[in-house]
Amino acid sequence: MKAPIRLLLADDHPVVRAGLRAVLDTEPDFAVVAEAATAELAVVRAAAGGVDVVLMDLQFGPGMYGSEATAAISALPDAPRVLVLTTYDTDADILAAVEAGAAGYLLKDAPPEELAAAVRTAAAGRSALAPAVAHRLMDRMRTPSEALTKRELEVLQLVGDGLSNLQISKELFLSQATVKSHLVHIYAKLGVDSRTSAVATARSRRLIRG
Repeated sequence: MKAPIRLLLADDHPVVRAGLRAVLDTEPDFAVVAEAATAELAVVRAAAGGVDVVLMDLQFGPGMYGSEATAAISALPDAPRVLVLTTYDTDADILAAVEAGAAGYLLKDAPPEELAAAVRTAAAGRSALAPAVAHRLMDRMRTPSEALTKRELEVLQLVGDGLSNLQISKELFLSQATVKSHLVHIYAKLGVDSRTSAVATARSRRLIRG
């Protein structure tokens, strides 16, 4: 008999982890072997071995983000595959996860059969993207000159969070001149002329979180 796919559930909400476990336990070829309530614990548990696929949330409480944990886990020797499972479908979140090495990106409203298929796809070493996520990535590829870069999305997300140029420069370890340069490019690509308009436009297009 083939060994089951061993799963680690990383999410800071106990109810979400319980729900995922209930769904995944119905699949005969899955075994939920561990849970983690923080991104840091997910990295530690993944490093301990015995896990094939990590189901990773993106937003935890204070501390490491899910994308950071994904990068740390993906860098491990014999790393398990990381399948991001989140409520966020913005370009900023998708790009951060993909760049960090995620094997897949699924939204939490996915039906159980889609989740199970994505786990099997990730475990087999292939990419598993929700249709909506794949569509957004294809749109970016079709119009690369108009698409905001990952760094531009990071800057714009922080603008949306209310940070000043000085605060953004410290957060991203950039000079204020570089932050201003990024904003100039953002304004041009979005066809706007102010921070407020840039944030409003980006949120309406689901480029950054609201």
